[in-house]
Amino acid sequence: MSTDIDLTGFITLLRRETLRFIRRPRNTFIPPFITNILYFSVFGVVLGERINLIAGVPYILFILPGLVVLGAISNAFENASFSIFHGRWNRYIEEAITSPLSYRSMVIAYVLSSALRGVIVGILVALIGAFFTAVGVAQPVYLAAFGIIISLLFAALGVAGGLWADDFDDLTMMNQFILRPLVFFGGVFYSLNELPLILQQVSLLNPMIYMVNGVRFGFLGVSEVDPTQSLIVLVGLTGIVVIGDIVLFRRGYGLTE
Repeated sequence: MSTDIDLTGFITLLRRETLRFIRRPRNTFIPPFITNILYFSVFGVVLGERINLIAGVPYILFILPGLVVLGAISNAFENASFSIFHGRWNRYIEEAITSPLSYRSMVIAYVLSSALRGVIVGILVALIGAFFTAVGVAQPVYLAAFGIIISLLFAALGVAGGLWADDFDDLTMMNQFILRPLVFFGGVFYSLNELPLILQQVSLLNPMIYMVNGVRFGFLGVSEVDPTQSLIVLVGLTGIVVIGDIVLFRRGYGLTE
């Protein structure tokens, strides 16, 4: 009986969180649509005509995987963090935490719905890129695996961020001043081989390098780091963050005054 209640509650929460962003495309899908048209127009078309091939591919095609990563992780993180914080702010998250639903099911529902938004936006960015250049998929399994796992990872991080934030400014700060700079310095617009050796070594400390190169391997079949090792590490890291979210929910971190 408890299993039936947990499953019903999980599906209900997952459906609510999914419909929350699907019903508001002006806030969820149109902004990344416009932003990425600008990215492809300025960096891909204008600058791409002045830059030689990178890793044997046209510049506009080289930057596409990084923009896909940026769109996916930003939206997955933003969806989870805003949903959790908004629920805390308006106190309707209490409906979930006082229900028979297990903490594990709550966290997974929030993470899956937010990851879905990240995947959808990532696909949207790729489709926008297809209007500017010929987009192929060299390694579909790797592309799907990296796209899903990075969305799940940042959705899980977004849950923790939503519990930690004290106000809406904290949410903006995390997305705009932490995530985006890491992505921009994660090899989106340049190749690691173009950097001095010391900067190459420092760049390898940036986890975005592995995500961007993993998605790039999926699209183009080229990568500056081992995609299999990167994927294994990301899967493990995602599991750790999700477990951490469950522990935070169980302890009531950020949920109780």
